[in-house]
Amino acid sequence: DSEEYEYEEDEEYEDDSEEYEYEVDEEYEDDSEEYEYDESDEYDDEYELGEDSDNDYISAYRPTKRRSSEKSYEEAYKKYNDKKHIKKEFDILSDYPENDLPIIEMYRVFMKYQEEVEALKNVNFRVEKGEFVFIVGKSGSGKSTIMKLLLRDIRPTSGRVYVNGRELTRLHRRKIAKFRRSIGVVFQDFKLLKDRNVYENVAFAMRVVEKSPREIRRTVPEMLNMVGLLDKKNAMPDELSGGEQQRVALARALVNKPAILLADEPTGNLDPKTAWEIMELLEEINKQGTTVIVVTHNVEIVDAMKKRVIAIKSGKVVSDEQKGGYSYED
Repeated sequence: DSEEYEYEEDEEYEDDSEEYEYEVDEEYEDDSEEYEYDESDEYDDEYELGEDSDNDYISAYRPTKRRSSEKSYEEAYKKYNDKKHIKKEFDILSDYPENDLPIIEMYRVFMKYQEEVEALKNVNFRVEKGEFVFIVGKSGSGKSTIMKLLLRDIRPTSGRVYVNGRELTRLHRRKIAKFRRSIGVVFQDFKLLKDRNVYENVAFAMRVVEKSPREIRRTVPEMLNMVGLLDKKNAMPDELSGGEQQRVALARALVNKPAILLADEPTGNLDPKTAWEIMELLEEINKQGTTVIVVTHNVEIVDAMKKRVIAIKSGKVVSDEQKGGYSYED
């Protein structure tokens, strides 16, 4: 009896101790992280975000509900908002219904490649689901850096980047490939596989994400038909014009039905007539619900299409206008 009694007491004590230590440790880590984030208002160069996280917009801005008491949760949330002085205009919880979050947001983003090279300076913008947005600016203005941040090729020196429900500044390397499946990318130089025909270039994107052969056989012809190249499915890339190669690149970018399409100078290597054909195709894709972000230097296209235009100059957003144009450079 004596041994049994001591065993029960020890086991109960160990369980309580372990649970108590776990709660205290987690709360301490949260407080520490929030404090660092609040202190980053000055955005020191050495400011770093925490470890990887699967947080979406909501959980990234809300204390995790670890305690059973609803009162305790409310107190924690009040402390988070009041004591930490999070700006209301960037408080995701208060700004958005949970099912109506922006698909892209850059919040107070700074980027330095070297101590003397500051690529982005306090960049803030949001893109809603289904928008068509041009990002314009001269060479070296910071456009390419924004694209790299949205693809999680790089992390910002400070600030936060949200894409399709993910906080990219905390996304672990193991999860980058899966994240990128939600984004289609089109490049100026097409980046087609030279040793594969049109059909195989598009099918390759589906095989990478382990789609079934049956689904590939059904979907690839649909995408090629959409971009007007079904009759050239067996052609090799070097047998196509520049405009046709860009159409193949578009089909490949869209074949996995991404929520976002990023196009980096998609008309840069094309003649004016073909460039307009590509832009009309992008507009049609946007009408079907895909969010489209286009980085371009093409003044004529930007001014004529009357879409939202975010202008970047020397790493700063100098203009953000609905139905805008290139006139900010005048």
